[in-house]
Amino acid sequence: MPELWEMRSEMRKRGHGLLCCCCSALRPRYKRLVDNIFPEDPKDGLVKADMEKLTFYAVSAPEKLDRIGSYLAERLSRDVVRHRSGYVLIAMEALDQLLMACHSQSIKPFVESFLHMVAKLLESGEPKLQVLGTNSFVKFANIEEDTPSYHRRYDFFVSRFSAMCHSCHSDPEIRTEIRIAGIRGIQGVVRKTVNDELRATIWEPQHMDKIVPSLLFNMQKIEEVDSRIGPPSSPSATDKEENPAVLAENCFRELLGRATFGNMNNAVRPVFAHLDHHKLWDPNEFAVHCFKIIMYSIQAQYSHHVIQEILGHLDARKKDAPRVRAGIIQVLLEAVAIAAKGSIGPTVLEVFNTLLKHLRLSVEFEADDLQGGSVGSANLNTSSKDNDEKIVQNAIIQTIGFFGSNLPDYQRSEIMMFIMGKVPVFGTSAHTLDISQLGYVLKRDLGTRRIQIMLLRSLLMVTSGYKAKTIVTALPGSFLDPLLSPSLMEDYELRQLVLEVMHNLMDRHDNRAKLRGIRIIPDVADLKIKREKICRQDTSFMKKNGQQLYRHIYLGCKEEDNVQKNYELLYTSLALITIELANEEVVIDLIRLAIALQDSAIINEDNLPMFHRCGIMALVAAYLNFVSQMIAVPAFCQHVSKVIEIRTMEAPYFLPEHIFRDKCMYVNSLHFKDAENNFILDEDRLSRRKSIVDTVSIQVDILSNNVPSDDVVSNTEEITFEALKKAIDTSGMEEQEKEKRRLVIEKFQKAPFEEIAAQCESKANLLHDRLAQILELTIRPPPSPSGTLTITSGHAQYQSVPVYEMKFPDLCVY
Repeated sequence: MPELWEMRSEMRKRGHGLLCCCCSALRPRYKRLVDNIFPEDPKDGLVKADMEKLTFYAVSAPEKLDRIGSYLAERLSRDVVRHRSGYVLIAMEALDQLLMACHSQSIKPFVESFLHMVAKLLESGEPKLQVLGTNSFVKFANIEEDTPSYHRRYDFFVSRFSAMCHSCHSDPEIRTEIRIAGIRGIQGVVRKTVNDELRATIWEPQHMDKIVPSLLFNMQKIEEVDSRIGPPSSPSATDKEENPAVLAENCFRELLGRATFGNMNNAVRPVFAHLDHHKLWDPNEFAVHCFKIIMYSIQAQYSHHVIQEILGHLDARKKDAPRVRAGIIQVLLEAVAIAAKGSIGPTVLEVFNTLLKHLRLSVEFEADDLQGGSVGSANLNTSSKDNDEKIVQNAIIQTIGFFGSNLPDYQRSEIMMFIMGKVPVFGTSAHTLDISQLGYVLKRDLGTRRIQIMLLRSLLMVTSGYKAKTIVTALPGSFLDPLLSPSLMEDYELRQLVLEVMHNLMDRHDNRAKLRGIRIIPDVADLKIKREKICRQDTSFMKKNGQQLYRHIYLGCKEEDNVQKNYELLYTSLALITIELANEEVVIDLIRLAIALQDSAIINEDNLPMFHRCGIMALVAAYLNFVSQMIAVPAFCQHVSKVIEIRTMEAPYFLPEHIFRDKCMYVNSLHFKDAENNFILDEDRLSRRKSIVDTVSIQVDILSNNVPSDDVVSNTEEITFEALKKAIDTSGMEEQEKEKRRLVIEKFQKAPFEEIAAQCESKANLLHDRLAQILELTIRPPPSPSGTLTITSGHAQYQSVPVYEMKFPDLCVY
């Protein structure tokens, strides 16, 4: 009996063991393989042998991947809730290995489970699990799938990784670790979505508004490391892992490098929002840094999109503080500097139009502040605003100049015309204003003058370095006429800018630097001036516009508000015309112009101050010294040198080296009587000198205003090239011819400059008169001894002419 009970007990034991074995055998194989990879102690890590079996099973039966992933996700979720971090790490390691080993269409359901597990880790509050989930997602992002996923979205990951980029953990090390994980997660999202067919989803504004500010937030710490401005570089792995700023910058570069035509604007606009929100336009170092990265990272053909966005933002912030606007304009300058090396696109006129519009706004703001300023502390605020507005204006002009200097010549000429068309005409109005509008008129005129100066400065920047083959191309009539208009001569600064613009366009051989500063040049040959033969187009230009240029220079010399720089620029203008545009006729006209200027200083009908009269005399002396050496007429050079030598000893205030010297104290008290008998050349002296003065309209001597006009001897005559040669070659002249020439010279010397200039027009009338006389003699019958029929008071009468009173041609007389 006891043996029976023992047998039953043994059978029960065996049956229980068989039952357990049967239950274990009934579990799906994939679950058993998954369970086997987890050790009893999580510290032992993943069971590699069982992991290899699970991997082999998954590769052999890819249809089971979905179930494997779901079961792993179930275990991981349970372990996360129970805070079993060790088993969580093992589960994620297994998922990573399965993900890397399996590549087929069946992996897509497994991916859903994988992403679900990653999301669980990112939602946990433990930094280690968040970093673990990020690392797994980055590995997944590097896998290229065979077919696109049309239903998968990454909205949650974008939001979560962006939040991690703004981590504010109390521990600095943990905070840095979480931020780095967030940046790497965003980088993984970008790479994954760009490679997918549905990559456009990541470029949607709701995603870019989270991604871009998150990267910029971490890039703001870039000042702690070396800044790397320029094309994308390859930083070391240590920098990428340990510095959020470096990693964020590289992620930002990669994001922009993948942008296309349709989504470029969505990536750039959040940058403006971030800079506005954090007030990073003043100072704008970080803003400049960001847009340099943008311009170097995007494809060159998309540069104009960024420029358009900057212009649009400048328009949107036009009422902001001046320094904010100046910061935006400086960013535009940096963008234009980079875009100019590639493709700027169709935004040329838009850029200039926007910049000129903001230049005008800045001037108007400045004028409003000046009109609204009051005494006391308010003046300090007004002065500060004025200085800030000048910063804006200088930034705009600098941007215009840099942009214009990088344009081809055909576009630059269009921009020159465009800017010139924006220059307002001072003092004109379409209607009459009453007394109540007087303040408005004053403010408008003040603003108009300021706008004229700013626009001319912009034009000066655009014309810098412009080299036209012919002067007609550089100075067409539609450009020259408004440039030389009287409205731009009412202020000395305006006249300076006009002359400098003309110099930029005339100086085609870079001679202006050699002529800088008004002075007596001992030997012009030492300057090594470059010049070419005057072409036919330039000759035609001077015939058409020469008188306009001469008049501008003549009137510019007689302005009472001239300063030294004005005389220097006028001297340079005369010299450049001589070098670039002067043939024989132009040289004669320029000499006449110089003498007319000297006469204006002597006669002083405009009641110019003494400094200005001496300045004109110094200008004439410097130019005649220059032109005499340029045309290389020995007698002319000798005479000019002699007069300069006399002035150096007896009247140095008529030479530029003295009158334009700093702190010249006695000019204001100088009278022309101090120069009496020093620079008066009478007819006999001029005759004995056998100088070029005998035959050309040159008098480089100063005449004192206390000498009677009858005693003043002037020598002026119409100049021709043949006359110049005869004046040199002829050793002597008869007294009768000298007297005749003296009368002619005196006539022209006393005539005003306008009358001399109009003499060219009178030649046509003279020709017609002579022709009429010839025709009258030809048609009228010659006198006859038999008489000529004349009608007097209605009665016909015959008048006979004696033969001895008749005039016959010389050939008919024996």
